[in-house]
Amino acid sequence: MSFMDFFRAQKKPTTASLAKERLQIIVAHERGQRTQPDYLPQLHRDILEVIRKYVPISEDQVHVELDSQGTCSVLELNITLPER
Repeated sequence: MSFMDFFRAQKKPTTASLAKERLQIIVAHERGQRTQPDYLPQLHRDILEVIRKYVPISEDQVHVELDSQGTCSVLELNITLPER
């Protein structure tokens, strides 16, 4: 094996595989920085729909937050209802 064969034997990674690796790194990084679960926006919409069946309210009158402390998670729901 000559010195030049060492460099020829190495295959360059394809553009697709490099892009895939980079995307996996970005996705893993984004998941690590997320503070709220994926279902929280849908939960907010569902709660809003149920409340609207009984009381006319706008979207900004419902606030849903998830607070995690160790192994315990607390779902906080604040609803500003209109006065009668």
